[in-house]
Amino acid sequence: MALNQMRSLKSVIIAKNAVGMGQRTFAAGAGKAKKGSKGAASDAPKGSTLSKEVKSTTVVGANILKDGADPKIFLDSEYPDWLWHLLDKRPALSELRRKDIETLPYEDLKRFVKLDNRARIKENNSVKAKN
Repeated sequence: MALNQMRSLKSVIIAKNAVGMGQRTFAAGAGKAKKGSKGAASDAPKGSTLSKEVKSTTVVGANILKDGADPKIFLDSEYPDWLWHLLDKRPALSELRRKDIETLPYEDLKRFVKLDNRARIKENNSVKAKN
């Protein structure tokens, strides 16, 4: 009986190998070069078809709408003042802790409270996770 099971198992394994199941293979043609390609010359980037005038007046590729057009670039004076302060560096929690809380401006005080609360929550969570 054990001999019959061995034979049937062996025939299943042989059948799988014959069909090609259970083996990983690579994509067809991955190692072959295309006919007619002579090297890196065909891989070189193509020159832009946009004129310099269009490049300097629009944000090319920023359109997110299906039927829309790329947005125009305006003069700096036409943008709101708060836009120029978005990338300003804001003080870290350690720097805010070194300063006197009584003399902090309102924006820095709000940031200190937010960062301090976040740090306390993380500390409490790590203590609870250890227990």
